[in-house]
This record gives sequence, C-alpha cells and structure tokens, in this order.
Amino acid sequence: MSKNKVATYTLNNGNKIPKIGLGVYLAPRNVTEDVVYNALKTGYRHVDSAQAYHNEEEAANGIARWINEDPENNKREDVFFTTKIFDDSHGYELTKKAIETSLIRTKSIGYIDLILMHSPQSNYEKRHGSWVALQEAVDAGTVKNIGLSNYGAHHVKEVLDYPDLKYKPVINQVEVHPWLTREDLVDFCVKNDILIEAYSPLVKGKKLDDELVVKLAEKYGKEPGQILINWSLAKGFLPLPKTTTISRLLPNLESADFELSSDDVAALDAKDEYLTTSWDPTVYEKS
Repeated sequence: MSKNKVATYTLNNGNKIPKIGLGVYLAPRNVTEDVVYNALKTGYRHVDSAQAYHNEEEAANGIARWINEDPENNKREDVFFTTKIFDDSHGYELTKKAIETSLIRTKSIGYIDLILMHSPQSNYEKRHGSWVALQEAVDAGTVKNIGLSNYGAHHVKEVLDYPDLKYKPVINQVEVHPWLTREDLVDFCVKNDILIEAYSPLVKGKKLDDELVVKLAEKYGKEPGQILINWSLAKGFLPLPKTTTISRLLPNLESADFELSSDDVAALDAKDEYLTTSWDPTVYEKS
C-alpha cells in the first residue's frame, strides 16, 4: 500500500476524494504555503481554497513544495485541490475567465481537482452560464470535478434541471455541525448522490466547552474538537477543519481514528438550533 493512501469517498462520477480536508479560509498568504506543506507532511491529502480567500497560489505552492521534496513518492495525483468561483464571476464569460485565472495561479500543480460555485447569489442566467463554463473545463481536462457551495435544495434542483446538464454536481459544501444539521438539505443531496462537505465543523470554536461535547471527549479520551469532526464523519459528511496552527494539524486529522456510537451521534444531532457562524446563502431566494 502506498504511504500516501488515505480513506476516501467515491463521488457520483466515480472519482475519489479524501474524507478529511484542510480548510484555508482566509489563511494569511504569508503562512498558507507552510501550513499546506506541513499538512501534507502530516498526512492530509485534501486542501480547500477559493478565489475569495486570496491564497490559491500559496496553497498550490505548498502542494508543489511537498511533491518536489520527494517526487518519487509524493505524487500530484495523491492530492485533491479545491477552489471556488465567487458570485462576481457568475455568468459564462466571467466564469471562463475566472477558471483561467485560477489555473494560472495554481500552475505549479498543473490542474484543479474540484471547482465549486461559491454561492448561488446571482440569477438563473448567470448561474446556468457558469455551469456551462465549468462543464467545458471538465471536458478540457483542466478541472476534474465540479460542484456547489452554499446551495439550498431549491438551488441544487435548479442545477439538476438544467436542459444541457452533462455533469451533475459532485459536492455541496455548506456549513453544517450539530447546531446546524440542515436535515432537509442533507436528505435532498444524499438522494441525488451529492456529497455534503462540512465547513466550520468546529463551529469556529464556539461550542468546544459545550457540556455534552466535553462529556463525550472524556468518554472517548479525545479532544472536544475531535468529537465534532468525528460527528461529521459519522453523518457521512466530509469535514473541512481550518487551522493555521501547525500543532493542530495532526489532532484534527486523527479525528477519524475512533467511532462515535449511534446514540452519541443522535445526542449531538439534538443540539440543532440553526446556528450559522457566518453567511447563509442557502436561503437566498433565487431569481
């Protein structure tokens, strides 16, 4: 077995994606390369960036640095790199330009594994045009997979109903955690074979001292954050814990090394109160 072998989910197009990713949301550009490089040395094989994060190039350079350090063993195909197209680049022509911009910024790694629509906040014509451009990028081979982020069920259905749909979204990346379970949206995506990626799985640290989380951490001999990341895995989600602290990389990755009981997962589910820690474009009324 390759030393770079990691647990994966299989997407609806047959491609594989590592079950835990490193989020680099707003990670400063001057630290992003080092964080990504160290994450890969730690065992991560999945990095999630975006044009709006202003660190695509640095994230890609961290991957390239890891590959170049040991090219015999560290392969580009072992790493999954994601970026996202922001709302101001919606529309066919603008999205084509945005894809090319991301490919230039990430030229050190040659291609992009996944591009997501960062949110649905535009209109039907623009969203549809963007999807056409993304499908063309897949045909060109420069982008391997395409998907969505912050899309509500009504937005996802719109994509599935496009008359020229060639490639289904493989992923919908949304904020989800025990205080924001989004059961209806999750059920809709699961029924349509669209993987849920969970951003802010640590609730931005707001619930690490929750009584139940602390109790479960003691029960399993784990840290509170590991309980929350493991909850995402237990639900079949792909968590994207963010950190710029090198010492936090391994504990977050090791969150997959145990299994919460079904009763404990249910107890965490019961915490749901529709708590969002940032924006929530899933409720955007599409036009």
